[in-house]
Amino acid sequence: MDSPLWRDGFTLFLSIVVQAMPFLLLGVFLSGLMAVFVEGSQLARFLPKGKIGSAVAGGALGFFFPVCECGNLPVARQLVIKGIPPHVAVAFLLAAPVFNPVVIFSTWIAFRNMPELVAYRVLFSFGIAVAIGLLFSVQKDLEPLLQPAVWRELQRNRCQEAALKSTSRSPLLQGGTFWIGSRGPAPSGGSLATLQRAEEMYRAALAAAPALSWRQKGLLLLQTWAREIRELGSVLILGSAVAAFVQTVIPRSFVLDYGQDALVSILIMMALAGIISICSTVDAFFALSFAATFTPGSLLAFMVFGPMVDLKAIGLMLTLFRPRAIFYLVLLTFQFTLVGALAINYYCS
Repeated sequence: MDSPLWRDGFTLFLSIVVQAMPFLLLGVFLSGLMAVFVEGSQLARFLPKGKIGSAVAGGALGFFFPVCECGNLPVARQLVIKGIPPHVAVAFLLAAPVFNPVVIFSTWIAFRNMPELVAYRVLFSFGIAVAIGLLFSVQKDLEPLLQPAVWRELQRNRCQEAALKSTSRSPLLQGGTFWIGSRGPAPSGGSLATLQRAEEMYRAALAAAPALSWRQKGLLLLQTWAREIRELGSVLILGSAVAAFVQTVIPRSFVLDYGQDALVSILIMMALAGIISICSTVDAFFALSFAATFTPGSLLAFMVFGPMVDLKAIGLMLTLFRPRAIFYLVLLTFQFTLVGALAINYYCS
């Protein structure tokens, strides 16, 4: 129980959790505010109508929500629940860990002597995120993509917004008759009065939800934060434990033996990025320690692939997407990153 391997694994586990937790809390903080104070229709108004424009806008959102892969999932999940198309959330989910001012600055600090890697990291991450978002936009039926709980919340929000929109101009209360503009005869006075009373009661019930007091909104905000922390925090701890366990098993000597091979070095660094699950705000400094022994393309692959789909991020994605959707997301990210990193290796050779 007191072996060096166990101590190293526990130390790695704590380091991953300590690095990730502040950014997870930041993401939960932002998503809670969005859940209580922002309507889906308000968010949708700021998005371009076309698929390409909306995917680009989704990727660019990361610049205004400077959170790493630990904190962007709560925000992305709330975007989906609020009715934003999932392909926009996918673009945000993949781009935000790198396409934000905090990570760009930390990468530049680490690779000041290799500024091209900083530019490649930002451009590749953004381009891959938008491309995968566009591929996900082809899916018309969203239910197979989303977890059942997220799908139910999305449907409930849609129904509430549709009901509020329809009752704001309800024909029951226009001119005293439901049959304005219709072809049939108007119902008798008694049935019309009943319908009017039912409509008024329904509108009053719907109007009560947005008219929460500040105290009620505060309680709802606390409840939302508590639920998000409980759900996402448990997944984060599990993913961190798996990442720490696997990292202690793989010998470092095996990694260093293949650092100069154009293809194998990329595969090793991508696997390493997925396993060790370092937060994107500090992973550039970890990659810098391999700069003397690994190819430029492999360093780039580490800094592009890891923030998108490491073990910790995959665990968190399971609270939003079904496993099949995550499989395609990981596969596409792997392919795009591999092709881009190979191009950099052959360009720099």
